Amino acid sequence: MRTYTQGNGEGHAPEARNRWFGLWDGYFAVSYAVTTVLLFTTGGDPFRRALAIGALTLAIPWYAALGRGLMLQSQAGRTAGPRHLTFAAGLFLLFATATACAVGGSFALFAVVPMLIMSLPTAPAVATASLANLTPPALVWLTGGDWRGVLPLALLGIALSVLLGQWITKVVRQSRERGELIAELHHSREQLSEMSRQAGIAAERERLAREIHDTLAQGLTSIITLVQAAESELVSQPELAARHLALTGRVARESLAEARDFVAARTPPALRESSLARAIRRQADTLSEQTGLTVRCTVEGTDRPVPMPAAVVLLRSAQESLANVRKHADGARTVAVALAYEPHAVRLTVTDDGAGFAVAQDQADHDHAGQDHTGYGLRGMRARAAEIDGRATVDSRPGQGTTVTITVPADPVAGPEPADGAGGS
Repeated sequence: MRTYTQGNGEGHAPEARNRWFGLWDGYFAVSYAVTTVLLFTTGGDPFRRALAIGALTLAIPWYAALGRGLMLQSQAGRTAGPRHLTFAAGLFLLFATATACAVGGSFALFAVVPMLIMSLPTAPAVATASLANLTPPALVWLTGGDWRGVLPLALLGIALSVLLGQWITKVVRQSRERGELIAELHHSREQLSEMSRQAGIAAERERLAREIHDTLAQGLTSIITLVQAAESELVSQPELAARHLALTGRVARESLAEARDFVAARTPPALRESSLARAIRRQADTLSEQTGLTVRCTVEGTDRPVPMPAAVVLLRSAQESLANVRKHADGARTVAVALAYEPHAVRLTVTDDGAGFAVAQDQADHDHAGQDHTGYGLRGMRARAAEIDGRATVDSRPGQGTTVTITVPADPVAGPEPADGAGGS
């Protein structure tokens, strides 16, 4: 039999058996009461009837002190041992004594036979119960009574004992199997709950890592780059250094706003303040200001409001792609950012004319141009897109630049008209 820790179902099967066994306690009590009343109301030697009642009464503490616990062990599937045999022998002896003192004590068979069957294995239990059923006619024969009239009842009792034994054995086995199944179901439910909790923790960690990488990490990288540029230009080109420092302050403020909204789990400020097209254009303009690259941003189709999850994926993908150009597109001079509104989707394409790299067939889960191998580059873009049934791809060859394409489903939604100037430049 399986064993489980408390809380995974260990206590449920024994508790159910104890409640079910209470019915047997009541049945035994009723059988004792009926037999005692029968002995009181029948004729015969009062002393012998008193001895019979005394023997049956002794069976009560014998059952309570020893038999009940052994029966519960048997119901739990534990093998019968010497104590089970001791209880059965003592019970049989008390019953035989009561029957020998007064034949009316044989009515206790209704309680004795189930006790024997529930405390012993099936074969010994049936044999002992059959012997108990033969005791009344044997005593009648020994005392010179008409045993022929009692024998058919004894044979009928044996047959009923066999049927009762089989029925109780089947019920006990089914109850035990049901208890094991309940315990296993509780255990499986606890395991499933723990797996779900761990999966939720892993998913939340992944989400936090992507958000930090796409907001705070990118902002800090830009700040470091601008400060280094300002330091190198401070003496020779103070005006350019001042412009870079001013841009550093702007990036820091934007990063702080992103951090605050990230903590509050709100819409990114860039999308809360304007349309998706204008937010992506600002990202392109920032890259041009920071690096001096020529960045063209175009919008194909009619600019329209899109669901916020799709807009967030496209904005974060644009931030990541443009950051990759700044960090990894060696030799790049121009960058093209295209946002295309299709009937039921929106596609973002970022293309640079940098050195490019070889995209292996098995590189689906690796980051663009070897960037951030701990992490969250192209893999993060793919994960973001996949969460809303979108797709992110990269196409690059050595010496031919790199193209990153993100396509997400985005059915038109009701919303305000886009601000003027959101088109291409």
